[in-house]
Amino acid sequence: MHRPSDGYGVAIEQYFRGRNATEVIERDDGWIDVTGGAPTYFAEFADWPARQRRAAALAHGRILDVGCGAGRVALHFQEHGHDVVGIDASPGAVRVCRSRGLKDVRLVPITQIGSRLGTFDTIVLFGGNFGLLENPRRARWLLRRFYAITSPRGRILAESRNPYMGSTPLHRRYHRRNRQRGRMPGQLRMRVRCGVASTPWCDWLILSPTEMRKLLSGTGWQIARLFPPSGATYVAVLDKVAA
Repeated sequence: MHRPSDGYGVAIEQYFRGRNATEVIERDDGWIDVTGGAPTYFAEFADWPARQRRAAALAHGRILDVGCGAGRVALHFQEHGHDVVGIDASPGAVRVCRSRGLKDVRLVPITQIGSRLGTFDTIVLFGGNFGLLENPRRARWLLRRFYAITSPRGRILAESRNPYMGSTPLHRRYHRRNRQRGRMPGQLRMRVRCGVASTPWCDWLILSPTEMRKLLSGTGWQIARLFPPSGATYVAVLDKVAA
């Protein structure tokens, strides 16, 4: 049986059309979890987590929303007069963004970010989308690309989660398994499912603020602020290192 390969986009499109849209995360060790899913992708600004609202106030200039989903972040900034480009690897997500009125949304995976998109002042990776960088090697490569396409006052608003806070025995076993394989403890191998649709398997990188600081070394970026200063899920405000 053919299995559609855009489980994430299916969840977004079904919810947008008023249908049931249960989104499931499946990890490569067999762990499965139902996420907050599609409703969070459409949340109004007042309903965003405080960390995102506080970090959003530091966005400036032309904005790139990476992994824009249903467009909640890009549409917020567009409504406040910013020039915004939203990109996503999900065709379903891109279709919904267009239907919701996002002026510039493109079907572009994160690995194809480059100069053809233009120059940006702020790059947004909300919704835990720092995870899209997948692994340390690819993360450093992408961070250097982000450096090249941002202005001298370029900024990244990067959301992630400390994998060690509130960790269960099951997750701690997964961390040990990763270490044994030479991977970062919070480097997940996962896919997103909705009904019979599923995304391809991919890596998703979650890391503590301490691990993020180490990862940033040599990329031209540094952590300027954290929202909140401590907590399991956080937004790191990354600014360019002074020359």
